[in-house]
Amino acid sequence: MTVKSRTIQNGRVAIIEVKGSLIGDQDTDQFRREVTDFIEQGNKSLIVNMQKVNYMNSSGIGAIIAAHTSFKKNGGEVKLVGLSENVENLLAITRLVEIFDVHDSLDEAIESFIKK
Repeated sequence: MTVKSRTIQNGRVAIIEVKGSLIGDQDTDQFRREVTDFIEQGNKSLIVNMQKVNYMNSSGIGAIIAAHTSFKKNGGEVKLVGLSENVENLLAITRLVEIFDVHDSLDEAIESFIKK
C-alpha cells in the first residue's frame, strides 16, 4: 500500500490518497500517522481518496473509523471518495456507510467542504 497526502484550498482541505490494500500493520500505521499529522496541523477537513484501494480488512476499517473519530473530536469531518464495489459492500455490511459522507468524485467531496 502507498499513501500520498496533500492539502488544497489554502490548507483548508487535507487529502489522503490510498493505493493498494489497507490491511494492517505498516499499511494502517502509515495511514494513521498521516491522519495524526493533519490533525496536529489544525486541519478540520479530510478527504480519504480510496479510488485505488482494492482490498480492506478489519484493520483498515479500524483505521478509517479512528480517523473519523479523531477528526470529529477536534471539530472536523472525514469524507470518503471513490469506493470500489468490494469496499462499499464491506462498509454497507458493517453499516459504516451511515456514519461516513461518501462521494463518487474528489471534486464533489472538495465542493461539499467548500460550501460549508
